[in-house]
Amino acid sequence: MTELNRRTYLKSAGIATAGSIGLAGCAGANAATGTLATQVTDQPGDIADFESCIVTIQGIWVKPSGDDADDDGTDSTDNETTEQQDGNETVEEQDEGDVDESDGREYHEFDDPQEADLVKLQNGNTQLVDERELDAQEYEFLQLDVTGVEGVLEDGGEADVGTPGDAPLQFKHRFEIREDQTTTFVGDFTPVRRGQTERYLLQPVANGTQVEYEDTSQNSG
Repeated sequence: MTELNRRTYLKSAGIATAGSIGLAGCAGANAATGTLATQVTDQPGDIADFESCIVTIQGIWVKPSGDDADDDGTDSTDNETTEQQDGNETVEEQDEGDVDESDGREYHEFDDPQEADLVKLQNGNTQLVDERELDAQEYEFLQLDVTGVEGVLEDGGEADVGTPGDAPLQFKHRFEIREDQTTTFVGDFTPVRRGQTERYLLQPVANGTQVEYEDTSQNSG
């Protein structure tokens, strides 16, 4: 999808957009805010097949919590995803129908696209791709706007790596933005080989996605 077409899609879909840090999306002028730091990492999956797997991320979606969430803190669409056990990891087998594209999502575009090589983000290594202020409240999920993937296999061949139905990766892990605190959201995803083909799909790793909170009020001023 070209940049022009992507912007046209976002506008036609009624998705609020904003630039990166400083243009704090939908954060109100008088609303309490906190900081969201978005990081990415990679659990093993089929990453061992790769010499490099560079993912380009253009922005994020977040969705403030509403009345349509289940009582256990998960979105109702969680029940539609299947899970693949691989060692100690749980890969969510998402397809396009599992991605929540309902009203209420907020889109925050980065000033510059961020690149992350998943091969280098194993064994607990993470990479910060964005940091911004958002309204202090609870959110249902964080979703990455992946606009490109370049995969090179160990044998030097080019891998066909995509996202489910060309839909961005959606981490259905509820989190809070707390006033004067930094919320660090670590989205864990990995390439998963499709059968005996040379095609891979990026999929979320449920038990690798983490949220941490740090009080930053004492560090301000």
